[in-house]
Amino acid sequence: MNTVRHCPALLIAAPASGQGKTTVTAALAAYHRSQGRHVRVFKTGPDFLDPMILERASGHPVYQLDLWMGGEAHCRELLYQAATGADLILIEGVMGLFDGTPSSADLAVLFGVPVLAVIDASAMAQTFGAVAYGLMHYRADVKFFGVLANRVASPNHADMLKESLPSGIGRFGTLSRDAELSLPDRHLGLVQAQEIADLDQRIAHAASKLAEQTCVALPEPVAFATANTATPQRKLANVRIAVARDAAFSFLYHANLDALHALGAELEFFSPLTDTQLPAANSLYLPGGYPELYLQQLQANTAMRDAIRSHHAANKPIFAECGGMLYLLETLTDAQGNQAKMVGVLPGHAVMQKKLANLGMHSVSQPEGEFRGHTFHHSAMQTSCEPVATTTPVRARGKPEAVYRKGRLHASYLHYYLPSNLPAAAHFFTP
Repeated sequence: MNTVRHCPALLIAAPASGQGKTTVTAALAAYHRSQGRHVRVFKTGPDFLDPMILERASGHPVYQLDLWMGGEAHCRELLYQAATGADLILIEGVMGLFDGTPSSADLAVLFGVPVLAVIDASAMAQTFGAVAYGLMHYRADVKFFGVLANRVASPNHADMLKESLPSGIGRFGTLSRDAELSLPDRHLGLVQAQEIADLDQRIAHAASKLAEQTCVALPEPVAFATANTATPQRKLANVRIAVARDAAFSFLYHANLDALHALGAELEFFSPLTDTQLPAANSLYLPGGYPELYLQQLQANTAMRDAIRSHHAANKPIFAECGGMLYLLETLTDAQGNQAKMVGVLPGHAVMQKKLANLGMHSVSQPEGEFRGHTFHHSAMQTSCEPVATTTPVRARGKPEAVYRKGRLHASYLHYYLPSNLPAAAHFFTP
């Protein structure tokens, strides 16, 4: 068996968030796909929303690469598997290139992937060159493929930016300051792909702008070695899991679904917004999402709320994360003060806040073992249910999150990354 695969690869990074990494990554994926290439895209970090855009551009599922949350071996195996059938691997970075521990730069260095730096040049001239120079020289072990100036005002502006670049930057590209190239956002990040009516046209427009530029050249192949990860025991063989998946509950890691499949589970997807009954299933998985945007529709679907209450009353497992947990409360109130009845399995109420309530990577120790994941929410919750555990934030000033259990219900704001402890993940869903 060949334990090394070679595939051209590129990490798209920036000096900060909001520079346009997702637009550029999607445009590159769409361009190379239009040339008949098989493109696989990854997202650095725990983001759910950017991958939805990138999936539309590449035509393939997008997985997260996070060295802390999933570990080096897991990330290595994901890249190796992608390289077995891809003509190009693109990795969108997170925040700024050197932000966080581990950072996008750490990921690029570990796997030998060159970096394309995307810089918002909308308020810059010659300083653009200084920023590019700083990114290139901050760490000598980071390989650079080139630089792309985003939100460029005019051809003259592009010329000034190019002239400001130091020697040694091989490729240069631009995207103009164009409303048709921007991607809309809301309180948790980009708007979900399914909500952007003209998303395909926006991506195609950006791809066409890059088509004749040097930044679309294929990078040199990178050697990706297999991690030879062990095959998990099929602890969930013959277990059927109903997984909520619709516009209100869409924050699902593909790696989590793969993990459940690897454990032997059969997955059946359903919509709490439109379905009136649960699939015939042993266990229930309610992921996060935007329930606050669909209050009236969730409240009006009394048949589904009754079905979930019956599932819980029958002492069947329910695994609920963030928005999925809010749906199980008695009421949920949006930021405008509109309140709606939810399922009522978990006593308590939640209210959406105007500001971010918590954000960051967390671990949690439970009887089954330690799990890793992240939290990101704008709601405040009150419940009489006593927590059985609290998470440990990675950041020194991070706020712990409570973990609740009521019967076979397991609920928390934490978005669990199940591959972080695959042998123990089966516990949450075992009848």
